[in-house]
Amino acid sequence: MAGERTRSDEYERTGGSTARPAGETSLGELFTALTTDMTTLVRKEVELARTETVGKISKATRSVVFMVAGGMLAYAGLIGLIIAAIVALANVMDLWLSALIVGLVVIIIGAILLQSGRSMLQRLSLVPEKTIESIKESTEWAKEQLQ
Repeated sequence: MAGERTRSDEYERTGGSTARPAGETSLGELFTALTTDMTTLVRKEVELARTETVGKISKATRSVVFMVAGGMLAYAGLIGLIIAAIVALANVMDLWLSALIVGLVVIIIGAILLQSGRSMLQRLSLVPEKTIESIKESTEWAKEQLQ
């Protein structure tokens, strides 16, 4: 057949070489490339998880620091107000009774605030959701590539 090349023509043209034509990749090279790509992908996923977790921990730490600083300042002001309330109530009742009433009110308010802060911290998730989703997608992709 004129104009068509056969394997034997290619063999003779290349001087007996059995090299693959340009652009073809061997199965071994494909597996090596796949292994390299998967290794790179896993490293990137781990780096993403670390970055995401560090970011969330940083936000949580910053929130706690602000809560502590605000709490300390509020505590100093609260002590002044508590003393003022006790002194004011002492004008209409015994000093011990005014101190008891103000103390109970302060304890109740403090318990409510502590529960609020605790609830906010419990809602904060340190699980790197984006990374987990990305790993699931990468796993699916890898399965598809092997089929």
